[in-house]
Amino acid sequence: MKILAIDKIREADAYTIQNEPILSIDLMERASMACCNWIADRFTTDVKIRVICGPGNNGGDGLAIARLLAIRGYSIDVFYAKLSDKFSADFTLNFSRLDKLQGINLTLLTEGDTLPDFHDSGVVIDALFGSGLTRLVDGLAAEIIRHINGCASTVVSIDIPSGLFADASSIHTHSPVVQADHTLSFQMPKLAFMFAENATFTGVWHILPIGLHTDFLDGAVTKNYYTTRNEVSGIMLPRPIFAHKGNFGHALLIAGSSGKMGAAVLSARACLRSGVGLLTAHIPQNGLNVMPVAVPECMVRPDPAQSIFTTPGDLKPYNVIGIGPGIGTDDLTQKALKLLIQEARFPMVLDADALNILSQNKTWIAFLPKNSILTPHPKEFERLAGKCNDDFERLEAARSFAVKFSVILVLKGMHTAICCPDGHCYFNSTGNAGMATAGSGDVLTGILLGLLGRGYTPKEAALLGVYLHGFAGDLAAMALGQESMMAGDITTYLSEAFLSLGSEEKNDG
Repeated sequence: MKILAIDKIREADAYTIQNEPILSIDLMERASMACCNWIADRFTTDVKIRVICGPGNNGGDGLAIARLLAIRGYSIDVFYAKLSDKFSADFTLNFSRLDKLQGINLTLLTEGDTLPDFHDSGVVIDALFGSGLTRLVDGLAAEIIRHINGCASTVVSIDIPSGLFADASSIHTHSPVVQADHTLSFQMPKLAFMFAENATFTGVWHILPIGLHTDFLDGAVTKNYYTTRNEVSGIMLPRPIFAHKGNFGHALLIAGSSGKMGAAVLSARACLRSGVGLLTAHIPQNGLNVMPVAVPECMVRPDPAQSIFTTPGDLKPYNVIGIGPGIGTDDLTQKALKLLIQEARFPMVLDADALNILSQNKTWIAFLPKNSILTPHPKEFERLAGKCNDDFERLEAARSFAVKFSVILVLKGMHTAICCPDGHCYFNSTGNAGMATAGSGDVLTGILLGLLGRGYTPKEAALLGVYLHGFAGDLAAMALGQESMMAGDITTYLSEAFLSLGSEEKNDG
């Protein structure tokens, strides 16, 4: 799914109006009906609903929603703010449609008015400003937003929380932004929804299709995407019925050190659950009594050293390499990683301590095999690329890093961002806070390694692997609850995630 900049969304609206064709007011009605249906599905008619409208088209949406809900039997209070002397044409038309309609109370809010009391269990619908906001909020609008944020009602924002910029950071402005419990976004998410810095504003956001013209959407140019089930299910490869283990790759996992063999075990299990034919784990000597017992399906290649990784060894038997989980940052380990980078002839997966070593030896990054996959969390990325002031800046830094070094950078977090060498960025749609636990990254490394070995391209492996990692985490959370989840639970539910995406249906024959 494409994530379009706000100017492109306005173009999509205009194109739809021109080419469907449809009147602007009727497109607004379509969007408002989608919101009305969403609200009616979740709140009964005995719930008090207040709609806060601005003078523009977002306010017009609010008026239409109020009318449609009143027709269904809801009691509605509409408050429309005089933020300017002009009201949009569609606002004015929708306002006229409220005349004599039963169940709606209309109140004009002006500077200095006492604001209404929202301290109950009702619903406040925020239709003050839409996604076209271009200036800081002040005066009466700022007062209304602060008042909404202090209320006890459930807050539902239409299209975007009022005061939030869609394509730029809002956290440095010190301008108030509505803190919604739910955001109903039309057709596609906004870029701002992808970032942790805006979570307190957007709450849980929902995409409501409103029938924007597919010709425009198909041709619209963007560098940002939201990866959904439809995209990743189309990536999955068939498993030929006459295949043998040699057809599905031989992966080398370099992991573990003294006291950190658990990372190697977690990664190895996830790799084998991701379809690879053969897996060899390169581990220190003191892990030889751990890995064969914990993961008997995994072959073991011991390092000469007792407790750390010191040499990459012979790489000829393998078609993919993953390195980092639990290896530590010993000087000998750093030298071994440098040698591995020099000798590797195919993309690798680098995580955890491998990234920490690169951050101390940044000149090595340029010598990584093209299309290698790096999986830093924000702090690890900061050590690699420098500090960023906000999430928008961090995304652009990650995008630039991927382009500069021709690698795939997986910036981990909610809505993990997968930045590719062509400058495109894909935000993941799966995952939950229960995955914020030790070892989750090791599991992701194993999944990516297994998919690469299996035969997916690095980009395909990153998109599918990140999605499956989050999807398995979601399945685990549904079964176990987020609070008590462990990283190993993600691997446990990985098979169910594969089955749900339909891999078995793609078997040849």
